[in-house]
Order: sequence, then C-alpha cells, then structure tokens
Amino acid sequence: MSRPDGRGWDNRTDMTKHRVVVGLSGGVDSAVTAHLLKQQGHEVVGIFMKNWEDDDDSEYCSSNIDFVDAAAVADVLGIEIEHVNFAAEYKDRVFAEFLREYQAGRTPNPDVLCNAEIKFKAFLDHAMRLGAEKIATGHYARVRQNPGTGLFELLKGLDPAKDQSYFLHRLNQAQLSKTLFPVGELRKTEVRRIAAEIGLPNAKKKDSTGICFIGERPFRDFLNRYIQKEPGPILDDRGRKLGRHVGLSFYTLGQRQGLGIGGVKEKGAQRGGGDHAPWFVARKELEANTLRVVQGHDHPWLLSHRLTAQDASWVAGRPPALGLLGAKTRYRQQDAACTLLAAQGDAFSLQFPDAQWAVTPGQSAVLYDGEVCLGGGVIATVDG
Repeated sequence: MSRPDGRGWDNRTDMTKHRVVVGLSGGVDSAVTAHLLKQQGHEVVGIFMKNWEDDDDSEYCSSNIDFVDAAAVADVLGIEIEHVNFAAEYKDRVFAEFLREYQAGRTPNPDVLCNAEIKFKAFLDHAMRLGAEKIATGHYARVRQNPGTGLFELLKGLDPAKDQSYFLHRLNQAQLSKTLFPVGELRKTEVRRIAAEIGLPNAKKKDSTGICFIGERPFRDFLNRYIQKEPGPILDDRGRKLGRHVGLSFYTLGQRQGLGIGGVKEKGAQRGGGDHAPWFVARKELEANTLRVVQGHDHPWLLSHRLTAQDASWVAGRPPALGLLGAKTRYRQQDAACTLLAAQGDAFSLQFPDAQWAVTPGQSAVLYDGEVCLGGGVIATVDG
C-alpha cells in the first residue's frame, strides 16, 4: 500500500531519513533494530535506559552487564550511546503502582505500564530533547498510517510467537507517530541470523524473561521485601480447610505450583478431575483473607464469559464500535472471539461465547480487529 507520492504508509517503507534514537537494552532485538535503521540511512543514536537500581549489584539484576553489551553493540555499529537513569521515574510511575495493585489483591502487568510511562514517555521526551525525529525499540510490533483516516495503527508483529503488541496497547497517536519497530517485520530466527552475520557480540544472548526489575529471582522472595505477609486459610469450593496461605498478594488466579496442599481423599469431593487432580487458585476473598482453591483445570470457578475493564486506553483516541472483535486477557494466548458490549468513559465490558480460563483482575484485556491492536484496559471484574 502506498501514498499518492509513492511513499509507503508504514514506518518501514517511509524513505525519509531521520535522526532516530534507539533504546539499546543490551539484547539482540534492539541491536538489530539499530543496525537496520543505520542500513536504511538514518542518523542513529543509542540510549541505554537504567530503570532499576535498588539491588543493581545482585546476581538477579543485570543492568551493568546489559550496558556493557549495549556499548559493545554501539561500538560495532559505529554509533554513539548514552547511559540514562530513569530509576526515579520508574519507581514513581511503575513500581509504586505495581505494589498498590498487589496489596489490593490484584495481579498487575508492570511491562504494560513500563512501556506507557517509561519507554514511550520518559524515553521519548528525552530523545526529543536530543533532537530526535523518531525513536525506535526492539519490540515485535508494527506501525502504519491508515490512508483513509490518517490515524496511526498499532499492528501485531509478523512473528506470531514473538508479537508484543499486547504490551504496547496503551500507546497513543502522538507516541506511535514518533515510533519505529523495525524487527516487527521479521521473525526472531531472522533477527538472530542478521546479528550473527554482521558480527554483533550479543548475537546468541538469550532473551530476557520475567518482570524487568525482578529478573530471574524467585518472585515470592522479591515480593517479601515490600509487602507484609498476612497468612490465612486455604479453603476449597465446599468450604473445607486444606491449609494456610502466606498472604493473598503472593498468589494469582490459575496458579498451580507452590500451594503447599495435597489431594482430597474423599471420593466425589471434587469436580473436573480425579482424587489426585491438581489444585488451582480460583478466588481471593480479601475481606475474609481467604484463598479459595479448586481441583481440575476446567472447574467452573476458573471459567468466565464476561469481564469489565477500567482505565481504558484506545490507540485511535476513542473506543472502537460495539460488536464482534478479538481479545487477549493474557499474553501468549490466541485472540478469543468476543463482543464489545459497552465502552463508556474509561471502562468497557466484554462477553465471550467460549469461556475464558482464569481471567485475572489486574491483568490487561487487549482488543484486536484482525492484526490491528485497538487498545484495552485493566480487568476489574469477572463473571461466570
């Protein structure tokens, strides 16, 4: 698709040369992003974002190592790199909200907030002060400008196994108009091939996993440092006490591991499985400080057809028309068919013809029209 002047409607094929500031994380995706942009003739500058420093010298927080890797990439590519500390902004805008949500019994997704508040706000503002015309990151997503409406659209990355549009759904028109996602046009295998071909030092570096400020450390150990434990009973769906939990904040709906309970020997006492069917967290009763668990993956308490979401953010600046769409209620799931029933103010409600498993308050419900990510909100309530 092209414009009347022959130039492309998407960021990949726009032949205008820009001063582009790239977020270099030390990983292979952002490294190849910088290489591709330089190859296209853009003036490329790298920035390494330091977002966490509470325990930066520990085995779990690798920002110092990541900066060394990012600097090595910049050296190979022949571009400048600047080390910028956004730790204060991160703590105020992302981490404080993360703790508030956990203390309220919900399960937040800090990567969504980090993208909206740090990578595409604090970082974008800093890049503009450096004279950037565009910013770029190594996210697997795409941006295009719709020729009919003139609006910028957020698209899924072409590699379905790596698509990160779910985490970027809060980006707005102003942010998308300044953003490039070069590796969104590629599969991960191709990104690694390019990195090896041009001799990047991090070509084989493994992908980072988990929440950025937690890294590879045990999640419960990390949360222990910030949230007070309030133990209470673990009950099943019939009200039988099976044990004690260490604090509701330390569990999430659908969780199977780390419950510290065994099976129920009473025959016929469970639904959805045999006497030794696994247990799953199904409900958190805050007022009673009670954790409810059920046996069997498909227990009715784990399935829901409706949800309401709040704090909605729409890529186009307004909600889509009511009707049939696709939705993800967690990352790494196929789009589920749904109906957008209502969208007023910063709230919306969805209905699913097929029951969704372990839909979790605090997580994001993200809406799609095919490959176009429309936006989403934070799941507030769930109905069976």
